[in-house]
Amino acid sequence: MSWEMGAVRVIFVIIITAAAIHLQPFGLSGIRSAILGLALGIFFILFEIRLEKASLKRLVGAAFGSILGILGALMISHLLSLTAINDNAKSFFQVTLLLLMAYVGLVLGANKGDLLNLGALGGLFTTEKTPRRNYKVLDTSVIIDGRIADVCETSFIDGTLIVPQFVLRELQLVADSSDPLKRNRGRRGLDILQRMQKMSNITVQIVEEDYPQFREVDLKLIELARAYEGKIVTNDFNLNKVAQLQGVPVLNINELANALKPVVLPGEIMRVFILKEGKEYNQGVAYLDDGTMVVVDNAKKLISKTIDISVTSVLQTTAGKMIFGKYDERRALVEAVHQ
Repeated sequence: MSWEMGAVRVIFVIIITAAAIHLQPFGLSGIRSAILGLALGIFFILFEIRLEKASLKRLVGAAFGSILGILGALMISHLLSLTAINDNAKSFFQVTLLLLMAYVGLVLGANKGDLLNLGALGGLFTTEKTPRRNYKVLDTSVIIDGRIADVCETSFIDGTLIVPQFVLRELQLVADSSDPLKRNRGRRGLDILQRMQKMSNITVQIVEEDYPQFREVDLKLIELARAYEGKIVTNDFNLNKVAQLQGVPVLNINELANALKPVVLPGEIMRVFILKEGKEYNQGVAYLDDGTMVVVDNAKKLISKTIDISVTSVLQTTAGKMIFGKYDERRALVEAVHQ
């Protein structure tokens, strides 16, 4: 806060206090009037500081909501005036109703203010530099998978991560399953969410929105992402395709993992550990540190050994990347002689 703003606030409190001392509202004495004025001034300053943190959309939403609430209260008050209720009770109901409707409209309008499109008001509010909405909607599979937490820790994902209640219910059902494997997966998903909520660089928001007209969770996620103008984060192949067909952007963790795998070109020499026998004749199978399968010709007899192979081709599939190589026994003998 700049010193100029602080000075303005101090002067404002002094003026409110002086006015209260001079006018002495409610028949209060000078000291009590001064205390009342000082309390009101401090309250107004605190309220103004709180408003500074609110976005323009929330302020406009709160204003519209309170106005609608007051109009509704006035209409109901007019109906009450036509009843036979005694004047004291009638006045009490009217005042209570006015405060209640104004308060409810203010709160609801502020909460739904982010959904307003201020650009539709003819450019009246375009001078405000509001941050671009950056929502990511998480599905059940990506939470259980757990890699999303590692990605968030690296700060490659920003914005607000949205977890709908129907996804939490699905996680809870999996965690309560009688199948030990499913139960462990569900509990892992809940642990991952708890871990992400403790991260300081991201915000995890639980939302209540549901779409009872859709039975499938995937369709609910698509509607939620469309409502928030966000992206779906998943590793579900079918959800990925359906969302893209409906024009909803998707961040697929599996595609990210495949894109980050090291590029291997035919002819390169790489060192691998032959883990098991392959499906075809005289083949061995190895795996890289990132899980990429390496199929090696002429390596059936070299299981449980680390060897150098020559890459022959690389195949990219929907399940991931596969590397094909060949073990050259003569090359290995020549290298062994030189050593």
